[in-house]
Order: sequence, then structure tokens, then C-alpha cells
Amino acid sequence: MKDLLEFIIKNILGKDVKFEILEEDNGSLVTLTVKTKDEDGGMIIGKQGKIIKAIRNILRIKATLEKKKIILLVNPSKNTDLVS
Repeated sequence: MKDLLEFIIKNILGKDVKFEILEEDNGSLVTLTVKTKDEDGGMIIGKQGKIIKAIRNILRIKATLEKKKIILLVNPSKNTDLVS
């Protein structure tokens, strides 16, 4: 699921933007956290949260096929030590 999220985010932000995805798998629950810069976090969330809702729906479909539940968090920060 991390690979799918990485593909989606790279296509939204562009290939040269740095971000980090942390994955925590607790059996039937997967938590994905996207760490990015403040200005890039807004692009992922979108106006009125429409983009993040669409991303969550796509991930939810994949999670359902794998009989899992998913939580997606976006953590924008001023930290510039992000790994692409």
C-alpha cells in the first residue's frame, strides 16, 4: 500500500519534491503517515479536503481487497530533512 501511496503523491507533487511515508502494520490495521513540507501538505489535502478524500478512497479499496483497514495521516512540517 505504501507503494501505491508513493506513486499517487509523486504524481501530485512532482518527482523532485521530498516527502516521507511511514507505514505501521498492526495485522488488520495499516497506518500510513505522509511527512512533507507545509506548502506541499496543502497540495495533498486540496481544497476542502477533496484530494485527500480521493486518495483515502483509493487506498480503502486496496485495503478492502487485502481484508485490512487503513488510516492515512498527512503531517506537514517546516522540517527540511525529508527523504524522497
